[in-house]
Amino acid sequence: MSVAPIDQMIEFALEELLSGDISRCRALVRKLCQKWPSEPALSVVFALTSAASMVEDNFKITEQSDGLSLLAYKLVALLAADVYAVESIGHKPAKARDLLHFWRRVDGYFLDL
Repeated sequence: MSVAPIDQMIEFALEELLSGDISRCRALVRKLCQKWPSEPALSVVFALTSAASMVEDNFKITEQSDGLSLLAYKLVALLAADVYAVESIGHKPAKARDLLHFWRRVDGYFLDL
């Protein structure tokens, strides 16, 4: 039985968040798009939101875990805005690769993290 890409994405996001390495957490959005470029951009939003929720729900609340989930939610909010921007210029539905292109041309925030 094969694992669906969204499940792989959630697992990857969770591993990166729980690594405790802030640079890995900050690069997470970019890495998700690079590893799964053909997936819908909203899948990246869903995967990161799901992972942040799992951290929040399943792990003892500490300053570190709370900070990780807050960082993840901040990244998701910025990512969702970028998905909206990409779809507003005609790429519907946006794919993860469209986000990488958008970031190279318009907003390098996720590329610079």
